[in-house]
Amino acid sequence: MIAPTIVFDLDGTLVDTAPDLVTSLNHTIAVADLPPVGYEDLTHLVGQGARAMIARAFALRGAPLAEEELGPLLDRFIAHYMAGMPGESRPYPGLVEALGRLREAGFRLAVCTNKMESLAVPLIEKLGLAHHFSAIAGGDTFAVRKPDPGHIIATIERAGGDARFAVMVGDSINDILAARNAGIPSIVVPFGYSDVPIAELGADRQIDHFDELTPALLAELLRK
Repeated sequence: MIAPTIVFDLDGTLVDTAPDLVTSLNHTIAVADLPPVGYEDLTHLVGQGARAMIARAFALRGAPLAEEELGPLLDRFIAHYMAGMPGESRPYPGLVEALGRLREAGFRLAVCTNKMESLAVPLIEKLGLAHHFSAIAGGDTFAVRKPDPGHIIATIERAGGDARFAVMVGDSINDILAARNAGIPSIVVPFGYSDVPIAELGADRQIDHFDELTPALLAELLRK
């Protein structure tokens, strides 16, 4: 039997990256003398990768960008973000123990994030989490990204799993929609960066702490 695959989002699910995203984003928009963004703005900015986040930040500050202006700004963001990695980013409480518990129970683990793969992989490595995952797929790894279900399905396949035996864990509408459209049960966490109320996302389950992410819960969802 193929081991079930548990797929995790990254930012706002596995790791609280908000401090470093805000710092690098403000470094980026400072080149245009724009007022800095705050943590309260983050839910409206994240979810579709760094390029979209930068564009949204400029629009939020009343200075929408032309597509051709984004390239140099993205380079500025990436350079600053990489130089400070992992910065203040930290796994959420109970995560490390949960990953170990699931691996010991025979689950295959993977990461499916809209963050660029070249940013996601080193962050996970620097936080000492990479050995837990059979695959780490970014928003630029495949031709599609969340909420397209193909992103999750391709990540599961890269991990050596089967989408018929998988669960998605995330914090946003992109995660839950992608899972639903792939026919995969989902678990939502409330401590991330969703701009939609958690109760309205339509996940199959909600956990408030990674202590609740147990083999028994996953087995129940996989039986559905």
